[in-house]
Amino acid sequence: MTAELVRGQNQALPWTRLEIGVEADRALALGAVLVGEAGHALGGAEGIALPGAPPPPGLAAPGPPGPTHRLAVDLGALPSAATRLDLFLALPGGPGAPARFGALAAPRVLLLGPGGEKAAGFAVTGLAEETAVVAVELYRRNGAWKIRAVGQGYQGGVPALLTDRGVDPETARGLAADAQAHPVAPLPAAPRPDPEPVPAGPATPSGGRVDYTHPGRRPAAPAGGHPYATPAPAAPAPPTAPAAPVAGDASGWSMEERLHNQVWGMFEDLARTVAAYRGAVEFAEDRRERELDAVLDDPRSRTGQGAADARAAASERYEALVARAQEALDRDLAQLAAESQVVEPALPPALAGWESPVWHAYRPPEQPPLSVRLGDLGLPEAPELRIPMLVRLPLERGLWIDAGRLSDGEGDSRPAGLRALAAGSAALHATRLLAVHPPGGLTVHLLDPAGSGAAAFAGLRNAGLLAPASAAGAAGVAEVLERLTRRVDLVQMAVRGGARDALPPGLDTAEQLLVVHDFPHGFDDRAVTRLRYLADEGPAVGAHLLLVADRDDAAGYGPLLDPLWRGLLRITPLPDRHLADPWVHHLWTFTPPCVPRGSAVLETVVGATARARRPGR
Repeated sequence: MTAELVRGQNQALPWTRLEIGVEADRALALGAVLVGEAGHALGGAEGIALPGAPPPPGLAAPGPPGPTHRLAVDLGALPSAATRLDLFLALPGGPGAPARFGALAAPRVLLLGPGGEKAAGFAVTGLAEETAVVAVELYRRNGAWKIRAVGQGYQGGVPALLTDRGVDPETARGLAADAQAHPVAPLPAAPRPDPEPVPAGPATPSGGRVDYTHPGRRPAAPAGGHPYATPAPAAPAPPTAPAAPVAGDASGWSMEERLHNQVWGMFEDLARTVAAYRGAVEFAEDRRERELDAVLDDPRSRTGQGAADARAAASERYEALVARAQEALDRDLAQLAAESQVVEPALPPALAGWESPVWHAYRPPEQPPLSVRLGDLGLPEAPELRIPMLVRLPLERGLWIDAGRLSDGEGDSRPAGLRALAAGSAALHATRLLAVHPPGGLTVHLLDPAGSGAAAFAGLRNAGLLAPASAAGAAGVAEVLERLTRRVDLVQMAVRGGARDALPPGLDTAEQLLVVHDFPHGFDDRAVTRLRYLADEGPAVGAHLLLVADRDDAAGYGPLLDPLWRGLLRITPLPDRHLADPWVHHLWTFTPPCVPRGSAVLETVVGATARARRPGR
């Protein structure tokens, strides 16, 4: 599976021999620069790989400009003084060539393993007047190599890019001129129906291509004809305001599905923009550290006015990079906040918060929803922005409401009344699940051997929305688990044998939700084994688990319960930063749902759900 990187994100490299691939809509030139500790090109021109020139050790020679590239890299053969390898793209010259990256569809850079398998990709977006761009960098950190998506563009082309890496400006211009001396024939471009080149977009219903280029921003042919010629900049397009957000502005067959996909799109956008900000800040910090280290490494320049000026310049560059990253973050967060203000009021009950007015006009549905809201997700960079946390129905994983320590606390962080809050949170989740299913579509069983959750579930019990209570203590636990285990076995046999109609008469065919409060109180080894069986096999045949427990209380079972904890989705009764995102390595803060103080919405929903389930309705 290919991981899609965002600007600033890094990823470890599991190989020393790999390839960097480039896929573009137009012919582009590819080059590379070996960089040393001081951030300068290693060995001057000898550390720069250009088409038609001998490459430095560990690199293959870049090919001529083309829409695709494969550049082989042997990290083990690179000079020991090399700490970074910058790979850049540049616009080639010639008639009809674009004048800037802003007139092109975003090129894509691929990380390819030794066997050619795609391990990561990065779309180089956000460019405008630039004519050269550092797409990715391979860098050494603590003895291990990583790849970072950079996307740093240069309006001055390759000469400006090389000058930024310590190459003398005259030498940098000479390198570009040397590349011109080697005849480089562009690869033939695919034929196009349009008389003038435009970036390819998605196909239209008529079979043509959508041209995203503004009519007033057609690229002019650059003056030079060599791969790294710096074309004359085109006139900038007038700034345009972002389009106003619209609820349901996503793909899907129904409004519910479009809203679901839009919410997930907002979640991914927030993840990307924060990852880009963090990566940009990390890049700025690394660059500042390298520049300061370069000043300190030379005893002749570590003191005096020159050293002070160098340190001030490094700090100024750092602050400029961070300011640009903050500006981009603020812009993206403002757009997401505007979208959230439009989307939130349009969400149906299954996806809406309890404060939404949609609950005041609640009517039991005729069909179960696509997904359900468990709470909200947020990141520290956007404390006011909350993205609904949605999970698909039927639940593929059980839920575990943690009544123990919180991740955000220090030491033994157990707020007073946490167990009571966990019981109330479980009752609230069960109420929502009952409300979003059609009448009779979900049966809720409550296992509370000690009776400590009676107050939290009293509203559901009094309304008749819970299955008949079992006996107290271990006997009741065994009886309920035996009944649900037998049901799972029967439905599994019927499904596998294609004999759904052969189920015993009177078997409850509704979805089943088992709520276990204060686990493992009242459970023996046999009951624990059955609970694990239900958690593993139940979701496939409509039997789901909602567990309220403190993991430390179950420590006596040792590793027996480890698969259970790993298989459940952990949520908390208080805001907690514990949900790990393997995509961009964020720790998301989960905020549980709550009913506004003084609101009667819960009683209204419970009453309407109970009336709809009465016989004859």
